[in-house]
Formats: sequence, structure tokens, C-alpha cells
Amino acid sequence: MTLFGIPLDTHPIWLTLQVAAVTTILLLLIGVPIAWGLSRMRSRWRVAFEALVSLPLVLPPTVLGFYLIIAMNPNGALTQFLGLFGFDGQLTFNFTGLVIGSVLFSLPFMVQPMMSAFQGLSEEVLDAARLMRAGFVDRFFSVILPLSRQGLLVGSVLTFAHTVGEFGVVLMVGGNIEGQTRMVSIAIFDHVESFEYAQAHLLSAVMVIFAFVTLVGVYLINRRFSARLG
Repeated sequence: MTLFGIPLDTHPIWLTLQVAAVTTILLLLIGVPIAWGLSRMRSRWRVAFEALVSLPLVLPPTVLGFYLIIAMNPNGALTQFLGLFGFDGQLTFNFTGLVIGSVLFSLPFMVQPMMSAFQGLSEEVLDAARLMRAGFVDRFFSVILPLSRQGLLVGSVLTFAHTVGEFGVVLMVGGNIEGQTRMVSIAIFDHVESFEYAQAHLLSAVMVIFAFVTLVGVYLINRRFSARLG
């Protein structure tokens, strides 16, 4: 594909969007229950669990990627564990590795907004739902999640955007295989290394526009819900 007279390889873009979409869906399934559990936890160990979930925010991506490579190599703990359930494949340097690394690295971006939303729920509303004899699953999907939709939207947007911009983790666990694991951030790095600045400028411009639109969307969501509460 050619854009503005500049050759553009669209595969990294599509791969990045696919990884980001799958990661966001998985973290909706995984991160929301974790956020609810932490928001309700009254144990003194809550701080330690919160710090563990938030670790990717301060941990260098290459450190996380290094330990993921160890855990996901053919003799690693995670691969051996999945082997107990009949898994007989490779976890690194493929789409699966990209998704696993992205899920772990983007976990705080889903959990933290959801925790804030859950903690902001009115206890009176939750008590009223209990008094109506609604089961927990019914309360969660008909009361808790609708009231927490701001955190759900913000968490989903931030998770998707953060996954799109990943570099260190996806390079460590996915490598740089053309047509298979080369995501946008890695493609930009490749173009710069090869002095292909026109292609690097084009992809970087796409990323800048995407980041700007994402932040505008997050701010609009927060402003809209703040206005309703006000």
C-alpha cells in the first residue's frame, strides 16, 4: 500500500489492532473480577495485591518480558502447566505470546479505573439490591456494572491504547518476525534503524493521531460522567 507516495506495510497495523482487541476483551473478563475483588477486600494484604497488579506500571518492560520468556519457553513453568491440559504448542514468538505479554503488561490499565468505579458505588444502592433478594450475578450485571460504566469505558480505551503502543514486552516475547509478530512500534524502530525516515514518519504520525484521539475520548468520557454526577 502507498500513502502520500510513501510505501506502507499495513500488516503491522492490522496485527497491532488484533492484539489490542483480543487483549482488551481478555482483560474485561480477567481484570473486572480482579478489580471487584480488590475493591471489596478488607484484608491487610490488600496493599500487597494492589502493588502486584500495578507492578507493570513501574517495572521496565524488558524485565517483564525476560521473565515471561523464561516462563513460556518449552521447559518453562507456564508451558509445563498448560501441558497438563493437553497444550502442545509454542507460547513465544507468535500471536499467543504477544497476547499473553500484552495482557500482563496492560492489566493495571483495566483494573485501576474499574477499582475506582467500584469504590465509588453507593453502598445504599448495593444494599437495596440485596434487600430485593437479587443474586450476586444478577446484582453485578444489572446494577454494579451499569453504575460502573465510566470505569469500564475508560479502562477499555486505555487498555486498547496502551497495547497499541507497547514495545519492550512484545519485542521480548514476540520477537521481530516480519509478517507474524512485527507490531507498529517495532516496525517504526526497524524503519529508523534502516534510515527509512519517510516510513517511520508516516507510522509515527498515525500513532500520534491515535494517541491524541484516545486521550480526547477519555477526557470526554470523564467530563460527561462528571457532568451527570454534578
